[in-house]
Amino acid sequence: MTVLEDAMRDAAGAVDAELAVLIPEADNAQRRLHEAMRYSALGGGKRLRPFLLLECAGLFAVDRRRALRAAAAVEMVHCYSLIHDDLPAMDDDDLRRGRPTNHRRFDEATAILAGDGLLTLAFEVLAAEETDPDPEVRCALVVALGRAAGMAGMVGGQMIDLAAERRDLDLAQITELQQLKTGALIGFSCTAGAILGRAGPAPSQALADYAHDLGLAFQIADDLLDVEGDADSVGKGVGKDATAGKATFVSVLGVAGARAEAERLVAAAIARLDPFGTGAARLRDVARFVIARDH
Repeated sequence: MTVLEDAMRDAAGAVDAELAVLIPEADNAQRRLHEAMRYSALGGGKRLRPFLLLECAGLFAVDRRRALRAAAAVEMVHCYSLIHDDLPAMDDDDLRRGRPTNHRRFDEATAILAGDGLLTLAFEVLAAEETDPDPEVRCALVVALGRAAGMAGMVGGQMIDLAAERRDLDLAQITELQQLKTGALIGFSCTAGAILGRAGPAPSQALADYAHDLGLAFQIADDLLDVEGDADSVGKGVGKDATAGKATFVSVLGVAGARAEAERLVAAAIARLDPFGTGAARLRDVARFVIARDH
């Protein structure tokens, strides 16, 4: 196991522990809701977004406890998006992270409520004083996550993605789609560290630019896995983009072209971190990791 993998595993364990506290087990009328929320939030995964947030916060010596709460919040939003993305009205998937999707394990109504519960709890966590004593910082986090997750970010990207099943998209349109659907939440994960760290405009912009390149590289890697991967390794269904007729980086650029573009974006992302010196070593490793992964 590499140094990066060790660090990601340790961070994932810390985030899981935080999530388990923030989404407690229940023995009341809401028990099934809690079970469904915990099923998806504690159901494994790379925890890439929380890891990015923790690493970016570390650049500014942010208190680890506060950063963990923000990291748990962004993972809640990510897990909510996966629950809703898997629903029959969206991608209609049966498998997520190697297990039955939430609506298959429970039912559609419970899955919708579990996603709603995770989304709203994320903002409750960010708005709490335990996340940061400064109300201006908390408000900045809430606004940034709302923008990244909403119609100008992830939700807007999902709408474009659904429309892409019915029309052709060119490279610029696919890039815009993925900047919103995938990149916006990755962008928040990086800039939230700067918000917590009271960073100035220059370092904040450097991290935003890094996240932009990283998010696109990550999505290209996902598109490649959908073409070249297998369900057992990836942990979800593969080949669905082609079946649905969706335009992707691979469908437009081809496998070789998509891989070359991902490598270009990784190199660009790494260069964005020059102002942070050796303190950003793990962030550079993450950029390399996203296109080398097999799941």
